[in-house]
Amino acid sequence: MKRIILLLSAMYLTSMAFANEEPVAEHQAQQEHQEADFDPTEVIMHHISDAHDWHLFDLTDKETGEKHAVSIPLPVILFYKGHLDVFLSSAFHHGESTVHKEEREYALYHNKIYAVTSEGMVFDEHEHPINPKPLDFSITKNVASLLFSALFLLLIFIPMARKYKKGNLVPSGLQGFLEPIVLFIKEDIAIPNIGEHKFHRFLPYLLTVFFFIWINNMLGLVPFFPGGANLTGNIAVTMTLAVFTLIITNTSGSKTYWGHVFAPPVPKWLWFIMIPVEMIGVLSKPFALMIRLFANITAGHIIVLSLVSLIFIFKTVWISPASIVFVLFMDVLELLVAILQAYIFTLLSALFIGLAVHEHH
Repeated sequence: MKRIILLLSAMYLTSMAFANEEPVAEHQAQQEHQEADFDPTEVIMHHISDAHDWHLFDLTDKETGEKHAVSIPLPVILFYKGHLDVFLSSAFHHGESTVHKEEREYALYHNKIYAVTSEGMVFDEHEHPINPKPLDFSITKNVASLLFSALFLLLIFIPMARKYKKGNLVPSGLQGFLEPIVLFIKEDIAIPNIGEHKFHRFLPYLLTVFFFIWINNMLGLVPFFPGGANLTGNIAVTMTLAVFTLIITNTSGSKTYWGHVFAPPVPKWLWFIMIPVEMIGVLSKPFALMIRLFANITAGHIIVLSLVSLIFIFKTVWISPASIVFVLFMDVLELLVAILQAYIFTLLSALFIGLAVHEHH
């Protein structure tokens, strides 16, 4: 349990530091371009990027025709000039107004928070703000989704653990569904790759990673609250998971593992080539884990939204049957990808750990 809490805490802090920086359409921009052609890129990037509120749906004013977003405001936590400021994201009114905290003023621009100086918002020649940014520890949409999924997992597995602790070894209900998956990870992933005598140390991490990725992949496919967040498509989250695998692998490395890195079994005159190659290999393995999960989940979201956008691009109802059929096919495929990516990440993590703890006989 302590390992699970530490893992989720580190992922939360890292998600704060590496908040997704993709642009999100501001309310003012929507008003200016509401008569313009449909822009699928804006819709897609809005969906896969992080946000300071959890968008639910839009309401259209019958008299003016203006759209008003209905969303759940999330806590904004800023540290600037030695002061900690906490307020709800609704204070920004979707970026239309600034927030004053004593002598400090903050503005929301393209879903990033800037400190407003005496000169106001200052932009460079590329229309990028150059105002200072406070330290942002806000509970964004991805962080809220992470906390929700963590609570969901705890509510599932703590009762299961209590049943096993009491000696109730006969699975029932949800326990009967999850037990074969737990045994599969233990007997088909952990033991073959790490070894029968060493897998116990790493099994809690492998189980946590598998179910965390799987649950969040599934939640990302749900188009309404509490789903819809692109958590595992956020590279900060996949990077944190990969860094944990990197740390566990290298802190558990045996003499044989480090011997292959710093004293490769090749002629010594080749060491100046092979040692850098081995060091690159140490870093490239978790890097591949990070990119693989991030790219596959993000690509799935983009493809589904692109297929839906075809209806609005061609502006005809006749394209909708083909669009819907392909979307349903992709959704079913994404259900497979959701568990497949969790399996691949867990399998490769176990493989890397197994290579590190292996002793030469």
